[in-house]
Amino acid sequence: MDEIQKFETVSQYNAYNNHETLHPLVTVVDFSKADPRYLKKTYFGLYLVLLKEVNCGDLRYGKQTYDYQEGTLIFVAPGQVISIDNNNQLYHPKGHGIAFHPDLIKGTSLGKQIDHYSFFSYKVNEALHVSERERKMVMDCFSKISYELEMNVDNHSKKLITSNIELLLNYCDRFYDRQFITRDNVHKGILERFETLLNAYFSSDKPETIGLPSVAYCADELNLSSNYFGDLIKRETGKSAHEFIQLKLITVAKERIFDPNKSLSQIAFDLGFKYPQHFTRVFKQQVGISPKEYRNLN
Repeated sequence: MDEIQKFETVSQYNAYNNHETLHPLVTVVDFSKADPRYLKKTYFGLYLVLLKEVNCGDLRYGKQTYDYQEGTLIFVAPGQVISIDNNNQLYHPKGHGIAFHPDLIKGTSLGKQIDHYSFFSYKVNEALHVSERERKMVMDCFSKISYELEMNVDNHSKKLITSNIELLLNYCDRFYDRQFITRDNVHKGILERFETLLNAYFSSDKPETIGLPSVAYCADELNLSSNYFGDLIKRETGKSAHEFIQLKLITVAKERIFDPNKSLSQIAFDLGFKYPQHFTRVFKQQVGISPKEYRNLN
């Protein structure tokens, strides 16, 4: 089994990259100061936003790989394991990044909002490609955070540092919205594939054996992370992926309710519900009347 390198603290990450630790919970790294290295599988107990400015092999997260080039932002959340395939070649990293410990944002506005930045859970092949202008904005945020780290710590330090990190992440949110638009050719067809997937799912015996289709299942079938998939469907349809699945479920249910040879309970089981009462509740929430009332009316 491959040895896993671990970074649990900011000081560990700084030491690895030849940086002085100015603050125990946050650092801005200039990777040109780091020594050449062989890459290995790495566990992070930190949040990282990395602006990669050189091709250094295939970054792997889980089973997915992404050969990232200049001007790519990579996001890592605590608990993630990253590995890189570069054929055991020595390489000298370039680029910049910020790493911060979860303790830094506890009790702050950012701490309350951090889970809303869904790109921390995207797969690496869904990385953010930035324009030169966007890159300058990212570097400006890094610079402001560096400035605060070099100042003497006072009562304003934590607020200013976390506010600037939050500003950086908000910009990244905007950049991802732009990427959803500019990379439309890459995303084209995902909605159609999603519909085809649901049609095939409800036409098979999977609802009876697996249950109702989940967002995670659909995303995995389409080779996307759940968060990226959800954000993409929301942008394309105005509805969440879960809402989209529910609408498809109700459409199929309405068709099957007219089958006189099947009871409503059997239809519920065929659709993937464990309990008919759950089917009745979901149907009524979506349609306004119960399945029995719908059958009688029609």
